[in-house]
Formats: sequence, structure tokens, C-alpha cells
Amino acid sequence: MNARLDHRKPLVFDTHELGRRPGALQRLTKTIEAPKDLGIQGVVGVPEGAPVELELRLESVMEGVLVTGTARASAEGECVRCLEPLELELEAHFQELFSYPDADDRGRVIAEPGDDAEDDEDRFFLEDGLFDLEPLLRDAVVLALPMQPVCREDCPGLCSECGVRLADDPDHHHDAVDIRWAALQGLAGTMTDGEKDEMSGAEAGVDEKQEK
Repeated sequence: MNARLDHRKPLVFDTHELGRRPGALQRLTKTIEAPKDLGIQGVVGVPEGAPVELELRLESVMEGVLVTGTARASAEGECVRCLEPLELELEAHFQELFSYPDADDRGRVIAEPGDDAEDDEDRFFLEDGLFDLEPLLRDAVVLALPMQPVCREDCPGLCSECGVRLADDPDHHHDAVDIRWAALQGLAGTMTDGEKDEMSGAEAGVDEKQEK
């Protein structure tokens, strides 16, 4: 069962208008401020306090109230390829049955003996005609968001050698160096002009001996 609900909270809704009459419908449109940590933490999500537009359809059934809805908001995150900030439009759909506490007595199909306790862990309940949409909204938003967001589908990412953003410099490249000569190139870069002249003279002497 849910903890006692506060009807003043923006994501707590009242179903008394349906009157527990199977087939009764109620449609609601509401804009609320996003709660904290709405999304995939550390990856992408809706900033706390950002507007979230809700469209809800409440339908009374024998066992409780069937809630169907859509949430729309702007999510922010970071591109996993180039690490640039990004923003994307989120549209999350959800549907869940919020059961009456006495649903079994109102015609719900009784589970096999011993299954009730386990089933109740996965069920949502009404409390005094109220239901809390927040857990359902959080699950829907996580499922609607990409696990690896990108600023664009063809984002080339970052250079693996120097970290430059490749989208800003399409012709960016590094000259390939044969690893067998890399050490010699590094040595040449640290030598003085005199040392280079001495090495050149030594190489010339070796060539003359080879010719003789």
C-alpha cells in the first residue's frame, strides 16, 4: 500500500469524480514542475523545475482506475561522442491500473494461493480515492530517454589522439608514424644543430668506407 498521500502535491490526483462507476471517464491536462532526478542520472534528464505537460485519461473499471497518459518535456544531457551539451524533446507514454484496496471483493480474478503477496509488490493502489503518478512517470521517462544520447546521429565524436571535436574540423588528422622510427624522431627533436652536424659527418665517413 502507498504511504498516506497529500492531495496538494502536483503529482497526486483525485478520482472521486469517477464515483467508482465502471465505464466512467475523466480527461485531465496539467502542467507541473519536474521533480528532482527525473531521467537517467548522470546521462540525460528533465531539469528540476522544468515544465512537464501531462495529458491523462482516467477510466473507472471494476478493479480500480485505469490511468493512461502522455508526458512531454525538454530533456538535457551530454553527447556521449563529443561531450557537447544537448537538448531533446521528450514524449513518454504510460498506462497503469491503480487498484482499489478492496479490489478482490469487487470481482478481480483471484490469483493462485500464495501468489497474492508477490503480486501486490508490483501493483499500484488507490488511497482514499487518490493516486500518486510520480513513480509511474519516472519509469516512463527513463524508458523514453536514450541510454546513449548524441547531439546528432552522424556525430563523429572526438579525436582519439588529441581530443579535438571532429565536427568542427572535418579535415583533422594526424600523420601516421611508423613505431619503429618514432624513438629516432623523438631523439632528433632533442638534438642541437651541432650534434646533428656531427652525426651527419659520421654517417658520411661510414658511406665513404663502404664505397672503398
